[in-house]
Order: sequence, then C-alpha cells, then structure tokens
Amino acid sequence: MTTLTIEELADMLQPRQAIAGLDLGTKTIGLAMSDLGRRFATPRTVIKRVKFTQDAEVLLAFAAKENVAAFVIGLPMNMDGSAGPRVQATRAFVRSMSEKTDIPFIFWDERLSTVAAERALLEMDVSRAKRSERIDSAAASFILQGALDRLSMLGKTAARGSDAD
Repeated sequence: MTTLTIEELADMLQPRQAIAGLDLGTKTIGLAMSDLGRRFATPRTVIKRVKFTQDAEVLLAFAAKENVAAFVIGLPMNMDGSAGPRVQATRAFVRSMSEKTDIPFIFWDERLSTVAAERALLEMDVSRAKRSERIDSAAASFILQGALDRLSMLGKTAARGSDAD
C-alpha cells in the first residue's frame, strides 16, 4: 500500500474506478463512495470501531465488495494548520493498513467537514438521534467530495495542457 498525493492519484486512476472516503473517529469510521464517473460522493454505512484488526477486516471487505481503487482519508488538522494527536492516530492507522492492503491512501485536510456535515443534516431536518448515526458518513462524504472536485480540476487542467500540444 502506498500513500499518494491527490495529483499522483489523478495520474494513476483508470476510467470508471470508484474511490472511497473515510472519516476516522475514535468510536466509528464513516464511509462514503464515489460513483464510477467520480463526480459524486454518497454517504454509506458507519463502521463501529472495535479493535484495529477487526476494523481493518470490515474496511477491506467493504473495499473488495465495492471495488475501491483508493481511499481518501480525512486528516484532522487543527484550525491553525498544526497536527495534533488525531493526525498522529490517523497516520498510524494508515501505516498499519499498509501491511494489509495495496489500496493507496490519500490524506485530505478535513477541517470543518464535520461542521459542514452537521449543517447539511440540520438543513434536511434530520432528528438529533439520526444525526448522531449519520454524521460520520456525512463527514466522509464531504471529505470525498472535496477530493473528487480536486480530481475533476486536475483532469480539466491536464486536458487543456494536452490541447496545447
């Protein structure tokens, strides 16, 4: 398994390969999936964390079922741009996953993704109880959508560059 930049992922991806978004929490892992055209992120299930080995098995079973080409994982940077304990935990999770899979991981700055997800759920008038169940997968969806938008921009820039040839 490799950790890639979003630019490296753009160069590596083949047409019609889906990617997954992850919001790694202490108690849950929120999941989201892209469509095959990599335009839209859709929230999926939430994995209740038990211990790393079991969490990895559930995540890899999901990846196999959905034919995941890459994981975009939220990197919970502090608002001032510094890296705190949650960033270290996320990096450690990815290092541990590298021993179990060849699927690449892309770190994505997730500042305010949970806030955006909470707002979206509030606007949809989702009850407090349902919000707590869905917040992690909604946050994963915001993380993934940011990466998909960046991939789209990189694709347009590459297309413009090849037109100049």
